[in-house]
Amino acid sequence: MTDTTASTAIDARARNPLAFLDASLDELRAKGLYRRLRVVESEQKSRCVIDGREVITLSSNNYLGLNTHPRLRTAAIDAVERFGAGSGAVRTIAGTMTLHEELEARLATFKHTEAVLTFQSGFTANTGVIPILAPEGAVIVSDALNHASIIDGIRLTKAERRIFPHADMDALRTALREVRKADADRTILVITDGVFSMDGDIARLPEIVEAAEEVEAIVYIDDAHASGVLGRNGRGTVDHFNLHGRVHVQVGTLSKAIGVLGGYVAGPASLRQVLEHQARPFLFSTSHPPAVAAACLAAIDVLETEPELIERLWDNARHFKAGLQRLGFDTGSSETPITPVMVGAGALAHRLSDRLFEEGVFAMGIGFPTVPEEKSRVRTIVTAEHTREELDACLDAFERVGRELAIV
Repeated sequence: MTDTTASTAIDARARNPLAFLDASLDELRAKGLYRRLRVVESEQKSRCVIDGREVITLSSNNYLGLNTHPRLRTAAIDAVERFGAGSGAVRTIAGTMTLHEELEARLATFKHTEAVLTFQSGFTANTGVIPILAPEGAVIVSDALNHASIIDGIRLTKAERRIFPHADMDALRTALREVRKADADRTILVITDGVFSMDGDIARLPEIVEAAEEVEAIVYIDDAHASGVLGRNGRGTVDHFNLHGRVHVQVGTLSKAIGVLGGYVAGPASLRQVLEHQARPFLFSTSHPPAVAAACLAAIDVLETEPELIERLWDNARHFKAGLQRLGFDTGSSETPITPVMVGAGALAHRLSDRLFEEGVFAMGIGFPTVPEEKSRVRTIVTAEHTREELDACLDAFERVGRELAIV
């Protein structure tokens, strides 16, 4: 090897093909948007230890406090003793256990549908189900603020996409009528979140259903943030509006109000059977560990026998939301325990979050790309576990920091 060749080889090794990652991080730091992961060092309740500091948390999806409920703890431990730590395989080989089948049957009864199929997460449920329901040639009509998992599920299809402005029912009806007028037989899939995860507003589901029925479209709802929150005993948005039998597909989560892990799709038995054969996340991912399935079963028991948890959640949500509004904060269009505090710039949202943390309140700042830069906010979520004293302490912190940062 000549000196020139050796020098070239050294130069090639010296160049970093991943240098663009450092450039991306530098850009985030320059904009004040770089964040490191906060580390929870205790069980996650209304008060917990994060990064060595005890704080009141307003950033957990643990709406009902079920992640530490005694019935869920006992069920998970018993399942490990009986069945072991893992399931051992994907569902279609040797990974379907009696616990999985029991959980799906219970969920189907709970949701008033023919069948349920569980997935590893709500995200994988959407990416697994949407491509099945919208084959090539179909049209998907989707709310502009639908969750990222819906967006990614749509991207995995070869269907035509039409995005209507958030909650704009006139735009939805126009899109549906145009599609149906052009083709009387085309498959149309209308997709919406039940509760929108960043703004906390509820889908106008009765109007969506009526518009879809006019053109014989499939109605698909992602009820991640409505599961355990809306409807009788937390049955979700369909139950909240009494639309059973008129919404074809419901995706739910087991990871938020249910307090454990996973997602599911509820609908006709034929959908479950097709998904068992074609849904890629179901086919190629190991099934839930026994402890997860058992704890989810226990959570359904709690929802059915302890409705006071949901009542307490809503009492807390109303108190906290009213307090923020009284102080002059902009809470957007929230109708649920998800209450954003709108500030308008990502760097300011993160500064507000950091100062609140210093004051003993953990509430995460949310900026681009999760939301548009000009709609950056601190998103708060109250739970059934918060005491009135804790919520008032959080409001006091918001007032102090909000005035310091000239937000109010």
